[in-house]
Amino acid sequence: MVFSTLSSSPGLPLLLHYQKPKFSYLTSNLPNPFTLNPRHHLKMSKTSSIKAHASVSDLGIMERAIQLVQSSPPTWQSALLSNLIIFTLGSPLLVSGLSLSGIGAAFLLGTLTWRAFGSSGFLLVATYFVIGTAATKVKMAQKEAQGVAEKRKGRRGPGSVIGSSAAGCVCAFLSINGVGGEAFTRLWELAFVASFCTKLSDTVSSEIGKAYGKTTYLVTTFKVVPRGTEGAVSAEGTFAGLLASVLLSFVGYLMGQINAPGAAICVIASQIANFGESLIGASLQEKEGFQWLNNDVVNVINISLGSILAVLMQQIILQT
Repeated sequence: MVFSTLSSSPGLPLLLHYQKPKFSYLTSNLPNPFTLNPRHHLKMSKTSSIKAHASVSDLGIMERAIQLVQSSPPTWQSALLSNLIIFTLGSPLLVSGLSLSGIGAAFLLGTLTWRAFGSSGFLLVATYFVIGTAATKVKMAQKEAQGVAEKRKGRRGPGSVIGSSAAGCVCAFLSINGVGGEAFTRLWELAFVASFCTKLSDTVSSEIGKAYGKTTYLVTTFKVVPRGTEGAVSAEGTFAGLLASVLLSFVGYLMGQINAPGAAICVIASQIANFGESLIGASLQEKEGFQWLNNDVVNVINISLGSILAVLMQQIILQT
């Protein structure tokens, strides 16, 4: 530290001048911590470049996946990817309502549905599954004690999935292949919604009737029979089934699959079809010579009848 005055400017105050000590002979041989080894610098650059490239690649894959899911009209690729994502996220719920083979069948159904009718059709089927599974679980212990509960704690197998969706799958195939042209596109979608309204109404009425039905009777003879008897109905179950059909048809309406008259058609067709299913169950099922007429076969007949009735009613309305 050196103190001095500026002789050329006598009026100025004393200034302090600091001179940096010259210890270069001590510091010249020490490594500079801020100077990187060229090889190390190159390695870090490469690592950063790889990480940045990986981040960009991951972002690109995600963007392509989102674009694929949002494909309009849907493609087989978008249907497969969408179902893979949804089934992975919803696996806990699926396991509670389906067996392993049943999940496989449901995946095929979901893929076909998404390809034909997009996310709206998939949401309709998902709503059907959630409500149907919940109804099956109602008073499960009581149903098991009475011997009228579904097998495997209500977990459905592939036969049940196929039997419940056969008509819907036919409608999906007809729509994908453009059978009948654009004039029939909405008709196949109406039949699709009607098939699941019919099946959900049948499932809910049966399960709620088993759980809460006070009086169950055959529709053919009005004879009072125990709960769970094939072809038997109850006021409680019938009302619950009607509400379920209304709810699912309303979902179809909100999703733009059907209009208001179409929703009413689905409800009416489902109730007529379920009455026909009760007639078949009471008069033919489990009778000699009709051992082949099991629940899965009756389900196919039931939902097919609901779809056909909806199409016929729509055609009659259009013609008049």
